[in-house]
Amino acid sequence: MNSDVQIAGDPLAIPHLLPPVPAHPTTVAAFAGLARSIAADRDSWEPLVRYDATTRWYHRLRTGPGYEVWLLSWVPGQSTGAHDHGASSGLLTVLSGRLTERTGGTAADAERVLSEGDQRVFAPGYVHDIANDSFEPAVSLHIYFPGLTDMPMHPTQHARPTEAVPAAEATPAAVEAWGPGNG
Repeated sequence: MNSDVQIAGDPLAIPHLLPPVPAHPTTVAAFAGLARSIAADRDSWEPLVRYDATTRWYHRLRTGPGYEVWLLSWVPGQSTGAHDHGASSGLLTVLSGRLTERTGGTAADAERVLSEGDQRVFAPGYVHDIANDSFEPAVSLHIYFPGLTDMPMHPTQHARPTEAVPAAEATPAAVEAWGPGNG
């Protein structure tokens, strides 16, 4: 008796029968575009959002080859504390409300208010604190490449005011921070 493989052939040898390879952003601009497309599909993420007065709420929205997408909510007064993302690069997009990013130091850009639609790109080791200093709740989307495995906390005075840029102004140096071939 013949086996199914002998009769039908090896299904792995027939590319049209394989599921499509998932789309994988390969540039900072593509990750920013992914975030904007998720943000635009409000019906897909808004019903998932929860607000918790005791702790920041977060939900892993999706994963892709080598990256993760997280949805976070912020009630007034909540913050992360100064932290970095270990070996991961990141992209933060404000979906609703306003958030404040603090990077410490004395530079004029050491504190930045981010409104709906604003995006920030940062490299591994970038230290910042994100807070909801407004009187309204906020929601943000975070993409980490590679997926987030570490989030070391830092004393606030050691936050560095360099290396994060608005996604629209990503320079070759910021793009290079995402790693070879991932720019």
